[in-house]
Amino acid sequence: MGGIVLACGTSIISPAVLAHAGLEQHRIVPVPTRPGKSDVDAELAKAADRTSGPGADVIVAGDDADLAAVALRLLRRDRLGDVRVGYVPTERSACAALWELPTGTEQALRLAATGQARGVPLIRDDVGGVLIGTGTLHRVDGIAYCDDDVVLRGRAYRIDVNPDTTCGAGLTVTLRYRRFGRQRATVRGRAFAIGCEPMTPVLDGVARERTTERWTWYRHTEDLLLVRPG
Repeated sequence: MGGIVLACGTSIISPAVLAHAGLEQHRIVPVPTRPGKSDVDAELAKAADRTSGPGADVIVAGDDADLAAVALRLLRRDRLGDVRVGYVPTERSACAALWELPTGTEQALRLAATGQARGVPLIRDDVGGVLIGTGTLHRVDGIAYCDDDVVLRGRAYRIDVNPDTTCGAGLTVTLRYRRFGRQRATVRGRAFAIGCEPMTPVLDGVARERTTERWTWYRHTEDLLLVRPG
């Protein structure tokens, strides 16, 4: 039994393209953008749970927020450890840049067919979401911690949080203090937390609907099995 390709939103993947990439056993499943429980859980239950060989069991064709939505469903179903995920980005992708994934459809599908899955940090937040690319906080004024260390006391023009690609504690925090100028700092740790004036987090390119005065990102105890270059 093959795996599935979740074609999110307007993403178009044809059977002929799959066959050309060596994925003829995978089924194409159209789903909405940011697919949720009713969109993907039944399909994830059918996904192949192979114990050997290369390639992805589930391939997500969409943007970083779509991939994060699928990763969240894998977390909720306790499938992070046995489902290998491939990614075909349809827009500019922070996740693809972080893990050096191809951005062309054909190249991405070929990697998903033949590449090896290796764990990458899955970042959670304190309102039940996950982050797989970049989380951004704009124009903050408050106090921020990375693990037990104070990394901000006052204002910053921008803070970016990404999964740590160095096989370290889990996440990388980049603080840019002014809009213009080179004054910035980068720290790494397992968790980042901030208390500040009301602001709107941007999660994998999607702004949160409501403002908040507190926000936390932290590394989940289990990684996402992402098919990526060796």
